[in-house]
Amino acid sequence: MPFDFMTAPSQTLTQLLSAWSDGDKAALEQLMPMVYHELHRLAERYLASERAGHTLQATALVNEAYLRLIDQKRVRWQNRVHFLGIAAQMMRRILVEYSPPRMGNRQGTAPSRTQRSKRLSPHDMKPEEWN
Repeated sequence: MPFDFMTAPSQTLTQLLSAWSDGDKAALEQLMPMVYHELHRLAERYLASERAGHTLQATALVNEAYLRLIDQKRVRWQNRVHFLGIAAQMMRRILVEYSPPRMGNRQGTAPSRTQRSKRLSPHDMKPEEWN
């Protein structure tokens, strides 16, 4: 049965997070099996609200978040809530990075009239160019 991150003694997790902040690699190795299932649960929840056909899977999202989390050098982990908050924020950022670009600019405007008028229709093409 997987380790339950949410019911684990918070003192143990806080101590491991603190030791990891201090550069203890052994603490990270002990911590990751404890937090993996909770991170995976978070990833599944975020992916459930993504568009259909999203190419990123929960395991890949967890792995990407993990790589970014272990790269954090200046974070002084406070407790499990702090850790989950940072991990959740990273997952949301990863999902934004993987999302396809939208039409128009950031203010939500549609392509300009000039851009629309430059689109070719079949009437603008020679029959041999249709295929």
